[in-house]
Order: sequence, then C-alpha cells, then structure tokens
Amino acid sequence: MGKTFAEKVLAMHSGQKEVVPGQIVIVEPDYLLTHDNTAAIIGKIEKELLEYGVARPEMLVIVLDHVIPAASEKTAINHQKAREFATVFGIKNFFDLGQGVCHQVMVEKCLAMPGRIVVGSDSHTCSYGAVGTFGTGIDRTEAAALLLRGKMWLKVPETIKIVLSGDFNLAVSAKDLVLTIIRDIGADGANYCAVEFHGNVISLSIDERFTIANMGVEMGAKIAVFPIDEVTEGYPCSEKAKLAKYEPVWADPDAEYMRELHYDLSEIVPVIACPHQVDNVKTVSEMEGLQFNQFMLGTCTNGRLSDLQIAADILEGHQIPPGARFLVLPASKEVFEAALNRGIIARLSRAGGVILPPGCGPCLGAHQGVLAPGERCLSTANRNFKGRTGSTEAERYLASPATVAASAITGRLTDPREIVEEVFK
Repeated sequence: MGKTFAEKVLAMHSGQKEVVPGQIVIVEPDYLLTHDNTAAIIGKIEKELLEYGVARPEMLVIVLDHVIPAASEKTAINHQKAREFATVFGIKNFFDLGQGVCHQVMVEKCLAMPGRIVVGSDSHTCSYGAVGTFGTGIDRTEAAALLLRGKMWLKVPETIKIVLSGDFNLAVSAKDLVLTIIRDIGADGANYCAVEFHGNVISLSIDERFTIANMGVEMGAKIAVFPIDEVTEGYPCSEKAKLAKYEPVWADPDAEYMRELHYDLSEIVPVIACPHQVDNVKTVSEMEGLQFNQFMLGTCTNGRLSDLQIAADILEGHQIPPGARFLVLPASKEVFEAALNRGIIARLSRAGGVILPPGCGPCLGAHQGVLAPGERCLSTANRNFKGRTGSTEAERYLASPATVAASAITGRLTDPREIVEEVFK
C-alpha cells in the first residue's frame, strides 16, 4: 500500500522505513519558530536554560511581529527579552520588527522548504504546506521543551484528500474556496488530520496556496499541503536556494485516505465567514448590503503582492466612503517594497487606505485597528472569534481581498463580481 505525504515525511525524519496513522514518532524538526511569545516561552525554563543552554541554536527562528512597534511597556520588555536571548544564545535566525509576519518571513528566507519539518508556537505554521513543508503549530510548553531537548514527538495523522478541478471564475479566489471547504466539513472536520490537495493545483499560484494552507488549522488540520511542481519551483525563494537543499516529497498514487472530497473551482462563489466561527460561512449574495465600519486587507492569509494588486485594481478611481476605515497590512517588508516599487501602495493610499507596518497587530486585536463595541470589520484575516478585534462586542467577518476591496468602495458588503467585471472588461 502506498504512503501519504505525512507518512513519508515522518518516516524519513524519524529514521524508520515506514510509519502508520496513530503511531508516535520522535523527530528533530528542522526549525522551531517563535515570535513575540519568545519571552513567555523562555520564562518557563529560565533555570534550565542557564544550566543546559539551547540544544540546537540553529533550529530556532525568532520573528518579532505580533505587536510591532511595541504598544506598551510590557510589550517592549518582552521584545527586549527576546533580543537579549537571541544574543546570549547565538540565535542567528533572529528577525526584529519590520521584517514581516513570521509565516511570510519563514518562506522568504528559505527556512520553510519542501520535505522539511517546521514547528512553530503559532497555529498558522501550517501555512508552509504551500511549499511542501510539514508545518504545524505547537504550544508554548512544547516549544520550551523542544528548546532544551532539540527533539519532540508527533503522532502520525490520518489524511484527507481534496481533489480540485476546473478554474476560478473572475473575482473568485482561494479564500472563497478554503472558506467553502471549512463550511462543508466544519471547524473540527479535519482534527489532527493531514489535508492533501490534488488535481488541478497547477492553476493555483503560490500566493493562493498560502491562503489555503494557512487556514488548514481553521478546519482542525495538523497540516495542509500541496505538491511540488513548476509553480513551486518558480517561486523566488526556490531561486535563491538554487533548489539545492530540499527533498520533494509527495503521496503515492495508491496511498490510503480516511476521506476524499472533490471541488470544482468553477462552482465556487464569493463567500464570507460570519461571527464568531470560521465555519459560519454564507454566500456574499445572501448577506449583501451589510454595513461595515472598517475594512482590512493583509495578514499572513492575504497580505501578499497579488492580494494587494487585486485590491488596488478594484479600488482604482474610487474613494473609501466617509465614516469607514480601510487598513492595508502587507505580509512582509519584501512584499511592501515590491508593492511600493510597482505603485500599488500609492494607489491604495490614494483610495483612502491607511498603510500599516508589516505585522500581526490588527489580526489578533492587539494593536492598530482595534474596534469599538458595536462596530463591524470585513477582513482578509483567518479568524473571526469573539474578542479577536480587541472588543468582545465588535464583529469581524472574513472574506477575500476582492470582496473586501469591492465592499470598501460602497461601505457595505458587495459582490466583487459586480465591480470586477467593470475593471477587467
């Protein structure tokens, strides 16, 4: 019997010929990612660090991104602790504020690569499946233990196979697809499962694959992963790495799956996730006309260059209406500079966009873009839980960059197909 992606990677990294779902394996991850929570993690093991040190300093990657620049003295102290820790223990992969959201940085710096295992003290570490990485989130206690030991256990997951066919229609995108999948199987429909994408994946750009893999955890998945193909190998990081230090891994044709789902991309329509669950998904046409106070474009889900480009194209010649705010949050400094050089940032600014530094603040409701009670935000982020906007009495709805941009023009939920047809006709 053939093997799935997860079975192959975990067998390879645990030094075994083969593994089966449910089996516990011991692995040495290629990288452990932490961010602003580094201070909390090392605080758990201060005495042990002094006695034993960090087992594998080359394994650790620290990216300060969640509340940047520091919004309080407490945050500033946490950042200071992370910087001091990186210096004392010789952490070479330390990226201070301004570099971008940790998940985007991990791929841009060629740290998340095909066939590798990357764990992170952030649930959206599953994003790296876009480039064939076994990427998964762990909690802070696990991260602390991993710093000391350099290895950890993982349970081999069962795998769900999702087969794609057809092509997206105009103004429909990967965000609409992944929200539709989450609606269909539920927020817990893939609990501790690997999710593999098959079929017409060649039609999806790396940016689109990132959006889908990023939200794998919103259906409960341990990992969400795409095969390595010419799209992956044409990605800038692959060029920098010269395709030299990774081993592409993919499932066998006769691999066994616990479940198989099929989606025709031509049948996907614009959708939104309504408060306060990501699987509370409705079509835009069902909710059209709903008023919003704030619109947000960006984050690790939809803050890449193509996302900013489509929003700029839709907003061209339009202005954000009075009483509404439009926040633009590039996923990284690299994305910001590329958008700046192409004039995209200027176009978004002219339309009324407020350009924020590359980071996570508004996404978790911690910094920049916090809502007041009773306000609503339409966002390209990945979560809409109560309190995720900074107020438990505010609401966040999730949508694609096209839907957010089209709605920002009117101040209310608008089907992007109505506007995009005019833009691209």
